[in-house]
Amino acid sequence: MKKFLLSFIFIGILPTFAYAQTAAPIETAARQAYMIDAATGTTLYNKNGDQPMTPSSMSKMMTVYMAFDALKTGKLSLNQELVTSEHAWKQEGSRMFVNVGQRVKVDDLLRGVIIQSGNDAAVVLAETLGGSESGFAQMMNDEGLKLGLTHSHFVNATGLPDSAHYSTAHDLAVLAMALIQDFPQDYHYFSETEFTYNNIKQGNRNPLLYRNMNVDGLKTGHTDEGGYGLTASALRDARRLILVLNGMDDMQMRADESAKLLDWGYREFGLYPVIKAGEKLAETKVWLGKKHEEPLLASSDVVLTLPRSARSGLKISISYAQPVEAPIAKGQPLGTLTVSAPGMETKEVPLLAGEDVEQVGLVAQMKAKLRFLLARG
Repeated sequence: MKKFLLSFIFIGILPTFAYAQTAAPIETAARQAYMIDAATGTTLYNKNGDQPMTPSSMSKMMTVYMAFDALKTGKLSLNQELVTSEHAWKQEGSRMFVNVGQRVKVDDLLRGVIIQSGNDAAVVLAETLGGSESGFAQMMNDEGLKLGLTHSHFVNATGLPDSAHYSTAHDLAVLAMALIQDFPQDYHYFSETEFTYNNIKQGNRNPLLYRNMNVDGLKTGHTDEGGYGLTASALRDARRLILVLNGMDDMQMRADESAKLLDWGYREFGLYPVIKAGEKLAETKVWLGKKHEEPLLASSDVVLTLPRSARSGLKISISYAQPVEAPIAKGQPLGTLTVSAPGMETKEVPLLAGEDVEQVGLVAQMKAKLRFLLARG
């Protein structure tokens, strides 16, 4: 018997949610700047964010990512001692001050890279994991592509100047978020303010760690070509923002511009939960089922980062076919939740069946179909 059930699409409008179409404008002296809300990945600020730039020592975030991954997979351990090569010892620029042939614990090397920005420490880790610094750089590039760093290329573990070594503010923000999300157990290194090795005490170069701003990472950078840069992350009221700035004239500008933009991000934008996963949003009629209605549940949370200033514009609608013919399996997609707003990419979330519905027996099916034909006249 051919199916003759005619269904229709129901579209419902849920209550409008507050939405600000614009945030108060702000300027920065940085040549490149990019800021995101870590919870949603929403871009809050973008000035030349995809412009190739010299990342300087912010490159070491990729070196640290590789080291953290090696700890996670057992290729390294914190108490393991690595030998300092002459190549590592000869590194220019900022240093941890390890000596040739010295055996250094991985735990100390990580602090040497993160807190002291030691180029020598970075190369010791790189040579251990990659066989050579150039071999490690290829590993960095391979892993970077997996993380989505599509506009970055590394040729060393340190960020020392090289025309073939580049990244973008956008890519560094993605890398920072990966570090935080993938290695929460190791992220504490980035908030430590000082480290002493070989009787030489050095402070963390991240200026925002010393201000009352709830900043807990990540990494500074400076070269003559790239200027002064900073990748920073702050956590306020359980909400994390990640900011990358580069191309500033001096350390004071780096500190002030970074603080200004982070404060602006928290002031102008809010994080708004709209729908919770599993929340019942509607019911659809069931045809030929042992139950007559099927609850429709949101398949995932919908959380949005939005400017705070306006109070209209966000639209939330649901659409689904009705009635739905049994049998129906719990978790079966039966509709769509759509969230849209000016300046925001439309989000679609499947609506799922909340429970199993068995089909009635053959006799009951025939009776129901007969009643349907009689009702149509």
